[in-house]
Amino acid sequence: MKFTANQIAQILEGEIEGDSESEVSKLSKIEEGVNGSLTFLSNPKYNSYLYTTEASITIVNHTFKLDKPVNTTLIRVKDAYKAFSKVLEFYNQVKNNKLGREEPNYISNSATIGKDEYIGAFSYIGENVKVGTNVKIYPNVYIGDNVTIGDNCLIFSGVKIYSESEIGNDCTFHSGAIIGSDGFGFTPNEKGEFVKIPQTGNVIIENNVDIGSSTTIDRATLGSTIIRSGVKLDNQVQIAHNVEIGKNTVIAAQTGIAGSTKLGEGCMIGGQVGISGHLTLGDNIKVQAQSGITKSLKSNITVQGTPAFAFTKFNKSYIHFKNLPAIVSKIDNLEKELSTTKSPGNE
Repeated sequence: MKFTANQIAQILEGEIEGDSESEVSKLSKIEEGVNGSLTFLSNPKYNSYLYTTEASITIVNHTFKLDKPVNTTLIRVKDAYKAFSKVLEFYNQVKNNKLGREEPNYISNSATIGKDEYIGAFSYIGENVKVGTNVKIYPNVYIGDNVTIGDNCLIFSGVKIYSESEIGNDCTFHSGAIIGSDGFGFTPNEKGEFVKIPQTGNVIIENNVDIGSSTTIDRATLGSTIIRSGVKLDNQVQIAHNVEIGKNTVIAAQTGIAGSTKLGEGCMIGGQVGISGHLTLGDNIKVQAQSGITKSLKSNITVQGTPAFAFTKFNKSYIHFKNLPAIVSKIDNLEKELSTTKSPGNE
């Protein structure tokens, strides 16, 4: 794919300084720019690179003033950072706009597929599956029976979507994500052996949800595991059975949420956080990385630590945590002094 400076300027509503026919076919950092690449400058720390970059086109702010001539073609916009983000989005849309059906694949006769689809080689689409318009299913994807998928979804290679799962519009699933696998449900019998509890529920994923690579969302034991609209899950996140995650909550990598816990809306969960089962977390909660949540939390708080408590209190306490050996030594010395003072010979 090649784009001229003129085409990019039209998309961004920007002004060109230089060669309007200059072409680019890739994106780059300004310090790593090469001929045929598009870059941007928004951080003043990188100003010097503008005069040495080999990028063919550079997006800059309207207000930026040149100290000397440059070799790159400039596109001036109101906000270079936002403009480049818009270019990234447009570039991604064009790159992922695949169409058609590759062979071999298996599509059940009872499945219905919307228009403008892409189905990659070695994909499997089961009985009674319903796929919306403009859905892109990359190679080696498995979609089980009775799954419904909305419009404009991207399902990358190696994703597995188990039976009965319900997926809304504008969702993205990255490679290796598993949706609807059995929850971790076992009960001991009279012999002390663990017997599996059948997991008969499903997974519901609403609109505009992003699921990272190798993330697993287990089906419910009964009812549904629910991921509300706007949720963003990083790579390697574990969502257990019957969990509910509120709208616009974001969760970083290697976090695990145990069964039947409910997260509110607008929460931000750091990496490697563990959240116990059967808890209720309110709205707009922030959990710092590597924290352990063992009790329900009210809305609008920030917590850290294991077990987690208020972030400001944790920071104050941490000063003492790292000084504990010295503090204990002082206490020991004080106790010895008191003991000496109170001894019979000193009375």
